Amino acid sequence: MIKKLRGLTFFTSAVLFSAILLTSCASKEDVVYFQNASNFETLVNKNSFTTKYKVDDVVSIYVSTFDKQASAPFNLYRGAEENSGSTRMEQVDYLVDEAGEIDFPVIGKIKIAGLSQEELRVLLRQKLSDYLKDPIINIRLRNFRVTVLGQVNNPGTYTVNGEQITILEALGLAGDMTIKGMRENVLVIRDFDGTKVYTRINLLDKNAMNSPVYYLTQNDVVYVEPNKSAITASSLDNRATIAISIASIIITSTVILLTRN
Repeated sequence: MIKKLRGLTFFTSAVLFSAILLTSCASKEDVVYFQNASNFETLVNKNSFTTKYKVDDVVSIYVSTFDKQASAPFNLYRGAEENSGSTRMEQVDYLVDEAGEIDFPVIGKIKIAGLSQEELRVLLRQKLSDYLKDPIINIRLRNFRVTVLGQVNNPGTYTVNGEQITILEALGLAGDMTIKGMRENVLVIRDFDGTKVYTRINLLDKNAMNSPVYYLTQNDVVYVEPNKSAITASSLDNRATIAISIASIIITSTVILLTRN
């Protein structure tokens, strides 16, 4: 009787383990990016994306000329006293307010929301032309971050070096999708001055690079949903846990009864 009981226990465990393996498997069609891309195929990227400034962006602007004294009034600094008693000057960045404007020294309010870096540079040169000759204007977006959540190996918020990143690069920062990620229905949540826009992209299709969310903007959120395999496996795990617990109780009770007899 004890041998039969052990055989039954082993058989039950084997069946449960096999069921988990079968239901958690994903096919090649579920996980391979750009499946319809042929060997040596050339696809022209028609996506002419340029990062635009938004409300709440933090922008660094530095104006320089051969005459440092002439350009000094157009750069903001704050002083910080060091232990040695000397003062270290730190450049102040500009926050884009709710009206899409920054308050620039001497010139005053400038609307920059909706402008690209080059468009802002041209605008500043025009406004500075009455004060400076051939100014060099360096502009940098300070708050370019993207958040990647869901079925990825390292979810989190990542700072972007530069002012352009693709959704593939963002997923790369997050360690790529897990095998359980739904690649054909990745969600990108984008904020336009307080309005949330939800857009989905199919990364199984080579034409994904023409999607409006292939290039991400600052503070975009990328969410990778679990695929059917992950949902089924999760459900099966719960059922298997309950089944194993019940089986263990039954087997234990049976063993106790047998040993007593």
